[in-house]
Amino acid sequence: MWPDRRLIDLFKTEFPIVLAPMAGVMDAELVIAVAEGGGLGSLPSAMLSPEKAREQVNIIRQRVRAPVNMNFFCHTPIDLTAEAEARWKQRLTGYYTEHGLDPAAPINAANRAPFDASFCEVVEELKPEIVSFHFGLPEPALLKRVKAAGCLVISSATTVKEAVWLEQRGVDAVIAQGAEAGGHRGMFLTDKISEQPGTFALVPQVADAVKVPVIAAGGIADGRGIAAAFALGASGVQIGSAYLRCPESKVSAAGRAALAEGRDDSTVITNVMTGRPARGVQNRLMREAGPISPDAPPFPHAATALAPLKAAAEKQGRVDFTNLWAGQAIALGREVPAAELTRDLAKSALARMKALAG
Repeated sequence: MWPDRRLIDLFKTEFPIVLAPMAGVMDAELVIAVAEGGGLGSLPSAMLSPEKAREQVNIIRQRVRAPVNMNFFCHTPIDLTAEAEARWKQRLTGYYTEHGLDPAAPINAANRAPFDASFCEVVEELKPEIVSFHFGLPEPALLKRVKAAGCLVISSATTVKEAVWLEQRGVDAVIAQGAEAGGHRGMFLTDKISEQPGTFALVPQVADAVKVPVIAAGGIADGRGIAAAFALGASGVQIGSAYLRCPESKVSAAGRAALAEGRDDSTVITNVMTGRPARGVQNRLMREAGPISPDAPPFPHAATALAPLKAAAEKQGRVDFTNLWAGQAIALGREVPAAELTRDLAKSALARMKALAG
């Protein structure tokens, strides 16, 4: 009944719905639930150690017989200079004082590593059916090894140019990430955040420019959005924010409260949380220091100095320094089990498309 079955046939899932990999707020439990509902479960692996990634995939394999998507970052690491660190610490000093924290105390570095040989060995060992990348693709030798392991490869594009670049390098599908999407912008051929197109503008142009299936992402949280994505030429959708309030997600109580109060204007694109543009629920730090600040050190170093502040505020039930990534459709999220939500999304989308077809 789906007007385009290319993604279903490629991934061998019941529905063309991909769970967005949302690092820090989910683990194997949400992956399993979405898989049980007929979608593709995605495991965010960029913040996991190789050992933890193995553990999580093994848990998934034990619970469901379904394809698994492991997601990794492909950013180019940038060293943190003493000058940049001092400037950021100076900007945050008032918050440290307010919370009784010592800005000079040692802090563990942010653990957002790019895909490398050690992660590639994990992929070769576990052989996930799909491997997805954010911020481009790994170096050709590593990408060749991933494909040799029998994995399908997908990656995010925020412009038509990026989508064509990905197709030329052999991806099996392109995620067209509109500006409405929560989380880090997948941009890698541009740093011009003001030029990022929205989903409705991006998807049809990407669909015209590439031959591989296109997965629409950004602002899609119900059957209407899925039907619209297919009308624009997508073969499937990637959905994240709609799952944040499901019981299987690991969002904190304070975070859930913020999401429940979310409106269409509750999120902003900011660089103050990690050093790289990302869309999330606006918090105190974004309002007072951003949302875009030249003081924020490069990704992922901005997050390091925020860790003690985040922990202190969350103990008081506040998300003043929490990177609660979410898209512009958070108000459409629901507190239902993820498997049920996945089936409801598919059912609603099919009904909408049937009605439109007359």
